[in-house]
Amino acid sequence: MRVLRGVAQGVGPLLPRIRGVGQVPRKEGPGRSPVEVRMARNGKKFRAAAEQVEDRYYSLEEAIPLVQKVRYAGFDESVEMALRLGVNPKHADQMVRGTIILPHGLGRSRRVLVVASGEKQTEAKDAGADVVGGEEIVERIQGGWLDFDAVVATPDMMRVVGKLGRVLGPRGLMPNPKTGTVTFDVAQAVKEIKAGKVAYRVDKAGVVHAPIGKSSFEPNRLVENGEALIASVVRAKPSAAKGKYVRSVTVSSTMGPGIKVDASNVDALAAKP
Repeated sequence: MRVLRGVAQGVGPLLPRIRGVGQVPRKEGPGRSPVEVRMARNGKKFRAAAEQVEDRYYSLEEAIPLVQKVRYAGFDESVEMALRLGVNPKHADQMVRGTIILPHGLGRSRRVLVVASGEKQTEAKDAGADVVGGEEIVERIQGGWLDFDAVVATPDMMRVVGKLGRVLGPRGLMPNPKTGTVTFDVAQAVKEIKAGKVAYRVDKAGVVHAPIGKSSFEPNRLVENGEALIASVVRAKPSAAKGKYVRSVTVSSTMGPGIKVDASNVDALAAKP
């Protein structure tokens, strides 16, 4: 994921690439506001899209159709959500991470790799895993092969999968018991990933960033996926977090401008059954 340099309001120097989320460019030239500088740095299509977005907070029901309206890329862009949290990820007791199966999935097929042995390989194949293997797969990955979107491993195979930490870790692909990708129930893990399971983790800037579907989805489906993600993040609030937890919510398409979402009712979403 591309990372833009900027300074967020109280969250550090780097943020994930949702355009307009906390970016404050350096002032260039006399009399030019930060907004003018930012707009000047973007292309004509982006500027045209950004001009259609008012500088106010939208309800999620308003923001999603607007995301779809202003998108301009020539492909079916993902719709992404960023939640800026009032936590300090440098402290272990303020780490936020979790998984959720979105009600309407992500709109794309994910290639799942399962590293297992014996009968667990058969279970994985029957569940729909795209690639199944043992130690030979680990050697293949070490050789540069990365044609997959998610990795599941059985606990007994982590002794060899652990060698891939430097390869899989930075890409967010390393199996982890907390996300359900280190398990003996490989069939269930594969089915959940295929159904649209999303794993999220707060980054160094205190932002949780995750996809909620494709821009071609019906608006109500994206709204429900977004509400489900917000509710999951709120439920994952660490007990050590103090003050306002969800400080801002922004949605955008892959290439589009960020649209600010009213975050005043996030606790109500988490209370839904």
